[in-house]
Amino acid sequence: MELLDLLGRRWTLRMLWELRTPVASFRELQTRCADMSSSVLSQRLGELREAGVVVSLSAGGYELSEEGRELLEVLLPLNEWSKAWAKRRGR
Repeated sequence: MELLDLLGRRWTLRMLWELRTPVASFRELQTRCADMSSSVLSQRLGELREAGVVVSLSAGGYELSEEGRELLEVLLPLNEWSKAWAKRRGR
């Protein structure tokens, strides 16, 4: 339940999706996430780091940890299902 609570927080899934590509700086991640506020981004990054899903790099920037990459792989079928669902709904 703790993980579902974290994933259900605003911007969390979007951040995981945006971090599927190589390292992103704080500013890049903020831009990729449609300019979410820096305070929310900072809070979510802290929560994701604490959960072991995201790591901050000594050279700066953030990336998914091994667990984060595994989580993203588990979420990919949900992405495929959502695309089919959107088609069925005419979106």
